[in-house]
Amino acid sequence: MSVHVEIIGQGQPLVMIHGWGMHSGVWQSLVKRLSAKYMLYLVDLPGMGNSRPVEPYHLYNLADEVAEVIPGVSDVLGWSLGGLVAQRIALNQPDRIRRLILVSSTPKFVSSADWFAGVDPANFAAFAEQVNHDYKATIMQFLTLQCMKASDARSTIKQLRQSFETKPTPTQTTLQRALHILLESDLRAEIGSIRKPTLLIHGDRDTLAPVQAAHWMMQQLPVGFLRVISGAAHAPFLSHSDQFVETLNQFLEPAV
Repeated sequence: MSVHVEIIGQGQPLVMIHGWGMHSGVWQSLVKRLSAKYMLYLVDLPGMGNSRPVEPYHLYNLADEVAEVIPGVSDVLGWSLGGLVAQRIALNQPDRIRRLILVSSTPKFVSSADWFAGVDPANFAAFAEQVNHDYKATIMQFLTLQCMKASDARSTIKQLRQSFETKPTPTQTTLQRALHILLESDLRAEIGSIRKPTLLIHGDRDTLAPVQAAHWMMQQLPVGFLRVISGAAHAPFLSHSDQFVETLNQFLEPAV
């Protein structure tokens, strides 16, 4: 098994999947609050944190690897790239998921002629090139970008940087392959097939996954719920943690 998972807490299982270039340490500021209510399965995506890389490194393979560590039928939360992985699991192995929480995620991260709720392809390509030249500086820039325009950006960036340092950094090869997943993935045609109750948590100031994508998903999902957090950017669980936890609890509490 390539996926490292840390299990903390008690209660109903909640699998948490981080985003690009990070690892499960990104959830550290929430662990104490959430572990009192849920049994957290904190996943490191393949090639990141303490997880080994997989071959071939594509979305289907990442989803299959993460699905192996999901205990029974669980609630699954994915942030950004982790949300893409969670969507793929919900589509390929719906019997593993009870409910889905997608945080700052989208079925297609890069804009195209028929999709304007994404990142401009030229900006995406420039960022990928920067990763090749100076990984450390670029990842710090990326962490800052995630918090851009957030109400409490300085504190949020500090939390992200501290959590980033707690585990091994991914290789440039892994980072580039993961960026390729973000560049190429397009799940729009399949979103309507996700029939599990799905909560979308999105910041209205998100520049990496614009909130328009969340509104579009709400129109496609058979059972969807949307919470837009005012003032939040790409990491609402850090910049607006109280609102984030309250929204999450309200969605998950009806579990029997």
